[in-house]
Order: sequence, then C-alpha cells, then structure tokens
Amino acid sequence: MLCISCKNEVLPKPKAQLRLNYEKATYEKTNTNCTFDFKKNTIARLKKVSKHGFCGFRIYYPNVDATVYLTYRPIQADLNKLLKDAQNLTYEHVVKADNITTQAYSNSKQKVHGMVYKVSGDAASPSQFYLTDSTKHFLLGSVYFNTKPNFDSILPAIKYLESDLQKMIETLRWK
Repeated sequence: MLCISCKNEVLPKPKAQLRLNYEKATYEKTNTNCTFDFKKNTIARLKKVSKHGFCGFRIYYPNVDATVYLTYRPIQADLNKLLKDAQNLTYEHVVKADNITTQAYSNSKQKVHGMVYKVSGDAASPSQFYLTDSTKHFLLGSVYFNTKPNFDSILPAIKYLESDLQKMIETLRWK
C-alpha cells in the first residue's frame, strides 16, 4: 500500500517564452554606386540587383533569415504614380494584416521625405517604406522573412529590423 501511494505529484509547468537575443548593431556607410547612400548593419549582406536600368538592392540578415528589398527609381514626372504604387503594395497585405500603421518621415535638411508602414498580423511583409526628395529620387523598401508569416513568432526579429530600417532611413543621403 505504501509503494502505491507515494507517487510524485504532477504539477503544471509554468509558461515559457522564447528569448531571442541579437547582438548590438553596429553600422557602416554603404557605397551603392547609385544615386544614394545610407548606413547599414555590419552583419547584413548587401547585394546589388539592377533590373530594367533601375538600381536595386537586397540586404540579407542571416541572423533572422530576412531580406530588405530596396528599389530606386528616378522621378520622371510620375511621382503620383510611384506614390500610388507604393501605397498599393502595402495595402495588398490588408487581407492578412490585423493593422497597418503609418508614420511620416521628413528630413528637410537632407531633402528626404517619405512614409513608413508597419503591418501587424500574419502578412508577408511586416515593414515597408518609401523615401523621396519629390523631384528626382524615389526609393521603395520592404522587408520579407524567409519563412511562413507568424507574427507572434517573428515579432522579436521584426523589432530588431525596425531599428535597422530606422537607421537606414535617417542616414539616407541623395548624391
């Protein structure tokens, strides 16, 4: 009787959360050989991909398996079309998005103005932006993870990339 009654009591385990630590970012100035430069995280790999005469880049982050796509287009009396295309690209994610927030950006001294979109929910791209000087230059950027979107799981990586995007935007300089 004593052997049967002395069982270990089953206790529920406390909930655990995944803890992801990313090393502190250090930044370096890029030399894009295009009409703009910016600072990027030193762990990110920059690859130039030009299509149809436009300057484009992929910035790959191996620690979070994500890519920032940048596409530069010169403005040729088509700024309204470029702005509309950038907005449409963001709002294509509204089907899977829980919320899309917008944040205007303006640096009059460097003539850099634009909009940053943050998409929450299981959308393919959690962050997008465009930057322009309104006369000559237009730059479109978007972030994609190389995994099926699961907002809760990739949220720490999204936050990590958001600070890098902010640094890119703040340090962008037209040539």
